[in-house]
Amino acid sequence: MVATILSATNIGFDGQIIEVECDSSRGLPNLQIVGLANKSIDEAKERVRSAIKNSHLDFPASKVTINLAPANLPKDGAQFDLPIALAILVVSGQLKEIQTKNALFAGELSLDGNLRPIRGAIHLAETAKNNGAISLFLPLANADQAALVDGIDIIGVQSLGELYLHLKGEKTIAPTPHKIINTKKSKSNSTIDDIHGQKVAKRALTIAAAGHHNILFTGPPGTGKTMLAKALVDLLPPLSLSEQIEVTKLHSLSGNGSTEKLEGRPFRAPHHTASHISLTGGGRNPIPGEISLAHLGVLFLDELPEYPRASLEVLRQPLEDKEIRISRADSRVHFPANFMLVATQNPCPCGYFGDDLRECQCSTSQILQYQKKISGPLLDRIDMVIHVGRVPHEELLKKSQTNEADKVRLEISEARKIQQERYKDDTLCNATLSSQNIKKQIEISDDVKNLLSKASKNIGLTTRSYFKIIKVARTIADLEKAPNITTDHISEALQYRSTSKSL
Repeated sequence: MVATILSATNIGFDGQIIEVECDSSRGLPNLQIVGLANKSIDEAKERVRSAIKNSHLDFPASKVTINLAPANLPKDGAQFDLPIALAILVVSGQLKEIQTKNALFAGELSLDGNLRPIRGAIHLAETAKNNGAISLFLPLANADQAALVDGIDIIGVQSLGELYLHLKGEKTIAPTPHKIINTKKSKSNSTIDDIHGQKVAKRALTIAAAGHHNILFTGPPGTGKTMLAKALVDLLPPLSLSEQIEVTKLHSLSGNGSTEKLEGRPFRAPHHTASHISLTGGGRNPIPGEISLAHLGVLFLDELPEYPRASLEVLRQPLEDKEIRISRADSRVHFPANFMLVATQNPCPCGYFGDDLRECQCSTSQILQYQKKISGPLLDRIDMVIHVGRVPHEELLKKSQTNEADKVRLEISEARKIQQERYKDDTLCNATLSSQNIKKQIEISDDVKNLLSKASKNIGLTTRSYFKIIKVARTIADLEKAPNITTDHISEALQYRSTSKSL
C-alpha cells in the first residue's frame, strides 16, 4: 500500500507542493527517505520514530520507504517531519488516507511528539491556498502568522497525538481566526522633531520619503546625519494589508525564522563588516538577505565608504530592478528588494574636510582615495546627495517644533496618494518609474526641457541622472499639489543632484 500526504516547501520567494509518498513492504524493519533530501530531512527518521512511539502510536515493524516528490527538486528543513509521520500512520492502517485529503501538513517534530515552529509559515499558507487545499495544519506557534492569509483554514497543532485525535474525529481543533492587521506607523527612536536646524536636509528627507527616493547624507561627524537617516522610517506611510503580508513572508523565510506578524515598515541597518552574501541572501536553499528584509522599508548604511567594495557593488542591480536574483547550479530564485537606500558618509577619513571649525588632517590623495570607495555607477543610482553642515550652537538651545513630524507625515501621505491615483493599478512611486513611463505619464514643458538640457551640459548628467532629476522634480510638484513640473521644481531637484559632484 502507498499513502500520499501533501506538504510544501519554499524555493526562493515561490512555493512548491511536495507529495510525501510512503510505502510499507516486507523486509527488515527500516525507514528510508529518498527524493533529494538533505541532512536535516534524513535525520527526520529518528525524530519521527520517537515521536510516533511517544505519542502512544505504533511504528510499523516493516520496511518503510518515504519519497519526497518531485524527486529532482532539492529539499531541506524539518517541516516534513509531520507529513512523514502521518504518511506512516496511514500506510500502517492507524489513519485512513481520506482523513488527510484536501489538507496540507507541515511541522517539525520533537522526540516527545510535540510540534516546533518552522520557517515560512505564511508562505506555506499561500502555497496551500493557491493549490486548492482547504486546510493547513502546522505548529501552533506559526498559526497566527499563517492566518494572515484569507481563504484557507489555518489549524494550529500542539502535538502529533492531538492531530491524530482530530483526524480520527475524537477531538476538534478549531481553526485560527483570520487576522486583519491594523495599519501602524513604523516606530523609530528618532524623529525630525528631535533634529535642530538642518532645514535643507529635512526638506530633502521629506522629498525622499514622498517619492521613495534613495538619499545620501554627507558631512563632518556630529552634524546629525545618522539622526536624519533614522528619522526617515518614522515619516513613511503605514503598510497596506497586502504589503504587510509580503513583508511578513520575507521575514518568515529569513535565517531567524520569524513567527511574528510585521505591522510597520522594516528598518535594516547592517554593520559595515557585512559580507555581500549577508546583504543579498544565499545558501544552498537561498534565504533573504538584508536588502530583501528591507523590502518596502529602509536600508540604512552608515558610513558608506567603510563597507567592502564587493558589498556595495551588489546593490547596483537590486537598486535598479527592485529585486535580487540568486543563481545556483541547479536553480535560480528571486526575492523582492524594493527598499529605500539611506546612507551617510564623512567627506574624508578624518571626517573634517570642508568643516568650518576643525582642520582636515588628510592629504589630497587620501581624500580622493576615500571618496573613490563609492563607485560612479553606485552613486549614479542615488537620487539625492545632501551635504549636512554644522548647526550653530545657539540653534541647538531652541525648542524644536513638536508638531513638525505630524505636518510632514500628512504632506508625504497626500503626495503618495497623488502618485497612486496617477499611476492607477501599477501602484508605483515616482522613484520606481521607468524612462518609458516618464515619457508617457509626465508632461514636460519646453522651458523645463531647455533647463534640463543646459544642466546636462554644465554638470555632465548621465542618462540615468537626467531621468532621476525629473522624478525628484515630480515628487516636489506632488508635495506642492502642482499638476505639472515647473522650472522651479527642476532647479530644486538639481540642487540635490549636483551636490554629488563634490564627492
